[in-house]
Amino acid sequence: MRKQKGFSLIELLIVVAIILIIAAIAIPNLLRSRISANESSAVGSIRSINTAEVTYSSTYPNVGFSTTMAELGGAGACVASSAAACLIDATLAGATTAATPKSGFFFTYFSPGGSPAVLYTVTGDAAVQNQTGQRSFFSDQSGVIRFKAVGPGATIGDPPLQ
Repeated sequence: MRKQKGFSLIELLIVVAIILIIAAIAIPNLLRSRISANESSAVGSIRSINTAEVTYSSTYPNVGFSTTMAELGGAGACVASSAAACLIDATLAGATTAATPKSGFFFTYFSPGGSPAVLYTVTGDAAVQNQTGQRSFFSDQSGVIRFKAVGPGATIGDPPLQ
């Protein structure tokens, strides 16, 4: 009788079953970690926008706060002006359109204008709810970042981050 080398079908099926069980445990944890990282990035981006707005309004006191996020940004070899202050990166400044999210979040910026502008609001909403993020975030000229636990559309009435 000749001794055969290799694995039997049953042994291979057991190994595949063990790999599938491990994957079933690991994949949801990976998705939760990605959502958490995206939300942390969104909070950091809103903090950057708040800091940029304070810098912008003190640099250009006759203008006040910017009227668009594009005014806070700049591209390439940026020369600072009130139209492109070079305070935030181009990725964040452009994360207001449906084609370019930043870390899975879109940011909506609003300023009613004025001379000088004294108000602004910024919200961060997940590009794909429950895949890139669960919470939404809001901030205004006060600098307090607020969150809505589930879904888009955080407002000034939501609780602040701790």
